[in-house]
Amino acid sequence: MQWSKLRSTSRWLPAYAAQCLRRPHRHRGPFHLVLALADHFEPAIVPGEGRRIAEHGEQERRLEWWCREYPRTVQEWPDSDGRPFRHTYFYPAEQYEKSLIERLAEHCRAGLGEIEIHLHHGVEAPDTPEHTRRLLLKFRDNLFQHGCLSQRDGKGEPLYAFVHGNFALANSANGQNCGVDSEMQILAETGCYADLTLPSAPSISQISKINALYECALPLDRRAPQRRGRDLQRGRTPQIYPLIIQGPLSLAFGWRRARRLGPRIENGALTGLNPPTMDRLRQWRQADITVRGRPEWVFVKLHCHGMDPRDKEALLGLTMRKFLRDLRTEVQDGREYKVHFVTAREMVNIILAACDGREGNPGDYRDYLLKLVQLPGGVRSSTSMQDQTVDRVC
Repeated sequence: MQWSKLRSTSRWLPAYAAQCLRRPHRHRGPFHLVLALADHFEPAIVPGEGRRIAEHGEQERRLEWWCREYPRTVQEWPDSDGRPFRHTYFYPAEQYEKSLIERLAEHCRAGLGEIEIHLHHGVEAPDTPEHTRRLLLKFRDNLFQHGCLSQRDGKGEPLYAFVHGNFALANSANGQNCGVDSEMQILAETGCYADLTLPSAPSISQISKINALYECALPLDRRAPQRRGRDLQRGRTPQIYPLIIQGPLSLAFGWRRARRLGPRIENGALTGLNPPTMDRLRQWRQADITVRGRPEWVFVKLHCHGMDPRDKEALLGLTMRKFLRDLRTEVQDGREYKVHFVTAREMVNIILAACDGREGNPGDYRDYLLKLVQLPGGVRSSTSMQDQTVDRVC
């Protein structure tokens, strides 16, 4: 395990050092912080038990508790646009349960999040391209029937964002937990507009390109084409999908486990041992993930496992409430920045708006190109009652 961590760190550490040297030249004026949380949302998770699946009744209880407690945790501290903190629920395709998705979709329709696609495969034996394609298409279409996912300008085939289970995107973990070299090509052909898997450190699947928003530069049918990419830039519309939306990756110094002082990897994961704090927020900000030419819009993509019982306090406890309260207070007290809580789809829309040279409040571009599926009656699938009223007036 220590050897794999060392190998992973050696890949990205030179790029991180170079980015640290460029920090004095970064944008120093007022800015907008666009914050999204990619939740690897697995109601069936049994921590420490390998591939064991929790019983259906236990999954239902966990989900009901989450849907009850979540609004109580976030509703008091909205962002600069008046929106609550939201999760993007990346639900495992191989664990589809109709009743659970229906309940989660109801939660999202209250304006508390959106559902996208998560996939574990190739764990016991390498998966095949054909099986991967079938599984993605079937789950994509099931979610579409539940009123989830999005369409370009509200028309056409359903589109989705993606995270890879075990972080082995496009067979990047030396053949483990995937097995499909052409996975990125399959994602592109089945409607994936963005991948939000990275960073994966300390996993062996971590690549050298870090803290970036980009298009893959290598052929999509090659293993791990995300290893190379062209950064997204103002004035240049992206052509190659899925886009790679990375979260922050850096080294932080402080107390580690067993009360040892030293460096640790900051990878944007929210866990019981590493809850959200304002100190971590400043570290995420320093990663300076932006569209080139739009330095005042800073993107922070975090990740978590919302259904892991060990992380309850960090995600829905007093720790999260304190973080949201402190963030709200800091934004209100100063003029340095505004914060915008977004879903994965909304973050990508804002990124695309930045590429097209749009200006002003990034929160105005949450629905820029990728529109939520319309339910019967013209109501968007994840729109709050307040937003529905605004839509009718407009």
